[in-house]
Amino acid sequence: MGDDLLAILKTRAIVIKTQEFKENDKLVWLFTEDFGKITAIAKGARKSKSRYISSTLPCCYGEFVLFKGRNLYTINEVTIIDSFQQLLRNLDTITYASYFNELIDITLENDEIHKELFKDLVTAFYFIKNDVMDIEILARAFEIRILKATGYELNFDRCVRCRKKITISNYIDLISYGPICKECEKLNSIYISNPTYNTLKFLNNFGMDKINRIIVSKTSKLELYKILSLIISQNYTRKPKSLEMFDYLDKF
Repeated sequence: MGDDLLAILKTRAIVIKTQEFKENDKLVWLFTEDFGKITAIAKGARKSKSRYISSTLPCCYGEFVLFKGRNLYTINEVTIIDSFQQLLRNLDTITYASYFNELIDITLENDEIHKELFKDLVTAFYFIKNDVMDIEILARAFEIRILKATGYELNFDRCVRCRKKITISNYIDLISYGPICKECEKLNSIYISNPTYNTLKFLNNFGMDKINRIIVSKTSKLELYKILSLIISQNYTRKPKSLEMFDYLDKF
């Protein structure tokens, strides 16, 4: 067995996507607490009586026992903590849960450990499950956590052009990811209203567990969506397909 199975590992993880593999198996992309994003094979998972049917569904949160091989992990055992199948109850919750998983898949490199971001994803799923806050604002908060984790953190202390300290701004620079003061050139920026600026700053400065009571106007929601989707679309190799679904949902 030597070269193929090198170690047995145990970690909490969320299933972010799956793919059929060979005749009866599944490839499972996991966002793990201890090893970051990894790919594992669930042998026999497509058989009707497989013990992995429930535990390899998208969004499933569990404790996984894995064999680490040369190229792939192999799932050996799963204890489900929460299947989160309630997230698939309607089009809105399906779309947002899928979007969060897609962001993890698109923005993170394999094997990069992001323990805080893992905690944020679990928190986001529980928020959706229990319907405790505005799902659009939850999405914006999670996008900000993704940007922070991948080196695109927004800065609100100073003008990104002249470095002067500011408390409010009506323009966000789309290259330096921060506010522009009244005196500086507004090239490569996007307009933002005062309420939206304050909301963006709040979401940036506070953790996921502190944002569930915030109330945001429809206008500010739209501004936040435009700003953050632009930053996300221009900084990662793939644009999240779920963003197109948001545009579709907005028409209804």
